[in-house]
Amino acid sequence: MSSSTYIYAIASSEHPSLPTGMGGIGEPAREVRVVKEGPLVALVSEAPEGLRPKRRDLLAHQSVLSEAGAGGPVLPMRFGSLAPDDESVSAVLAERAEHYQERLRELDGKVEYNVKAQHDEEAVLHQVMVDNPEVRTLTEANRQAGGGTYEERLRLGELVVSAVQAREAEDAVELQHLLEPAASAMSAGPESTGWLANLSFLVDKKAAEHFLAAVEELRRSHPHLDLTVNGPLPPYSFVEPGPSEPAATTD
Repeated sequence: MSSSTYIYAIASSEHPSLPTGMGGIGEPAREVRVVKEGPLVALVSEAPEGLRPKRRDLLAHQSVLSEAGAGGPVLPMRFGSLAPDDESVSAVLAERAEHYQERLRELDGKVEYNVKAQHDEEAVLHQVMVDNPEVRTLTEANRQAGGGTYEERLRLGELVVSAVQAREAEDAVELQHLLEPAASAMSAGPESTGWLANLSFLVDKKAAEHFLAAVEELRRSHPHLDLTVNGPLPPYSFVEPGPSEPAATTD
């Protein structure tokens, strides 16, 4: 049985320098080649059996994208994108040629920055005390009563949790409003515990300094926020799924 085709990226057939012949995923590394269909090409290789997101393969995938992206715009596929064979890749490139060409034009010269935010717990509790008279009053009353009754302590705990959650929602909206003007587009990532915001921004390479300055300004004006910024990245969050369904991956 022939192995399936692994897809790294889609590009224009006029892309000046695609990294054919370099090693891709797998051990031994599968050779990267081009499948051409009309105005488009796909960067592909043979897919190894039982593909899993091992560190070596994730880095190899990223390396192919870095090489390809250095020479011109590409639509990066997420790790694990497989098609049954080269013919299937060609068929999808032909069927969706207009869409992919439009996306390539839109993403030309742009990169992605992912911004995640969480609260600095101590700082946000201080902020809640400053901003919320009810919490302040109840805290002081409990302190004077030697800690207060169980019910009073419970009530205070509920008030604080509620105030922190409200603050999380406000900060998520504010973060988006403050950073969005410095980007071409925004995409919200999946919600996960631990983050009050997980946002990806599409940023023109020439405006990257302006975007990062906006992040630093946010850090200064919101010291109770702990921000994690990743980038520049290939614009994964702004490419619709490619000619395949991603392979099942494990952590």
